[in-house]
Amino acid sequence: MVSTKAKLDGLADILAIAAEPAGEAAVAKRAKKGVPSVRERMNMLLDPGTFIEIGALARQPGQPDALYGDGLVTGRGLIHGRTVVVIAHDPTVYGGSVGITAARKFMQALKLAFDNGCPVVTINESPGARVQDAAGSLASFGDMTRVLEKLSGYVPQVSIMLGKCAAGSVYGPINTDVLVGTKDTYMFVTGPDVIKAVNGEDISAEALGGAEVQAKRGTLHHVADNEQAAFDWARNYLSYMPSSCLEQPPVVNPGLEPDITAYDLELETIIPDSDRAGYDMHDVLLRLFDDGEFHEIRAAFAPNLITGFARVDGYPVGVIANQPLVLGGSVDAACSDKGTYFIRLCNAFNIPLIFVTDTPGVLPGLDQEDAGVVIRGGRMPRAIIEATVPIISLVVRKSYGGAYGMMGCRQVGADVSFAWPTARIAVIGAESAVDLAAKRQLAAVPEEHRAAARDFMINQYNETIATPWVAAERGYIDAVIEPSRTRLEIRHALRLLRDKPPVKPEFNPRKHPLYPM
Repeated sequence: MVSTKAKLDGLADILAIAAEPAGEAAVAKRAKKGVPSVRERMNMLLDPGTFIEIGALARQPGQPDALYGDGLVTGRGLIHGRTVVVIAHDPTVYGGSVGITAARKFMQALKLAFDNGCPVVTINESPGARVQDAAGSLASFGDMTRVLEKLSGYVPQVSIMLGKCAAGSVYGPINTDVLVGTKDTYMFVTGPDVIKAVNGEDISAEALGGAEVQAKRGTLHHVADNEQAAFDWARNYLSYMPSSCLEQPPVVNPGLEPDITAYDLELETIIPDSDRAGYDMHDVLLRLFDDGEFHEIRAAFAPNLITGFARVDGYPVGVIANQPLVLGGSVDAACSDKGTYFIRLCNAFNIPLIFVTDTPGVLPGLDQEDAGVVIRGGRMPRAIIEATVPIISLVVRKSYGGAYGMMGCRQVGADVSFAWPTARIAVIGAESAVDLAAKRQLAAVPEEHRAAARDFMINQYNETIATPWVAAERGYIDAVIEPSRTRLEIRHALRLLRDKPPVKPEFNPRKHPLYPM
């Protein structure tokens, strides 16, 4: 008969093996690469001392020498005191590949998140399906995808991409809410060696799917300098999120800076007198929100549109703003995708939206038409129309053409709309309007006076047609406000909208609307 002490000693031995299934070889491999262990990564992400592992002793049945954990570590812990489910590949066990047992652990962890309504964070470093498990591994990825879909829009999902990830281990993360990687991250469907073998093409891992490339493509939402910075970014992102769509986002330090500050007054001179002069929209955004804090999402992708999170009176808000320093703030096909996704992300998790507009319109050109700017641009106003969260729009300089509807105007869905005195709202800019509408009049003017006449017409257009006063008179703008009062006006508007009742949809027998794709 085995004694209780022997059983306890046996448990300690088994747990020690499970904590480092690949043994000293794994320790040496990590030391050579200079990377932490999978459980060290968990502790870097979570509040200290809160990680509780689940399924540490799982392994492939029928294989006496199978490694514990099967290449996946799962459990739960706390981030800012709130429960999250964590899942991480262990690249020292079967290379981090996903086999049947690992997939089962993955799905059990997701079920725990679904049943308890808490966020999921995955730490990914995996080549994808385990070759040895053949069809079983492929089938498992299908099962995992179905469970991931159930969580989408219900609880926040963050994927942290480390090392090299391929095949199914990129298709899973891409169906989560945000992806953050490090400078050493690589993501691709198939790696350079496979591509060379299949079609003879030589390409580097960096060019194929390096972090910088994937950030510019919009695949990675943020690239951090190192692993700890990536974990910190994920923690900060979750600080703006509720635990699930059934809750409201957390409130942090409400009621700060109640009066106009010197920082607010700087907004009075931030817009250049010349329409052609640029300025950095970040300088505006940092003066509109609590503590000058802004958590940007997808900064490297379509940088002519800025998306990110801030706080107003302690409450999280999603911010969408044009960037005049890039393409003059024009809306193109790529930033339409960027804006549409961000609108739906915020709406899914009860986060109000604030649009800050300075755009000359939709970017023209054959390249854009080929890129599908008509189709892709059409999704953004649709997303605004479908959103049920409070929406505030602010025009600081230009809002022309189709971009007017893409930037949260009242007619598309804003609950409260503001403009600065510097705002211009029109179908097109003054120069183009005069060249189109006054072509015959200008042709009749003597050539030596034509340029002066054109300048006069442009000034008349700007002073009488493309003004915020016309929009305010007709009820398209709720108020023209002093720039220095913007922070307070946004705060007052959100307090008014805090108890915005849920929309009761009119009866419609359809299953769902169709998006332009």
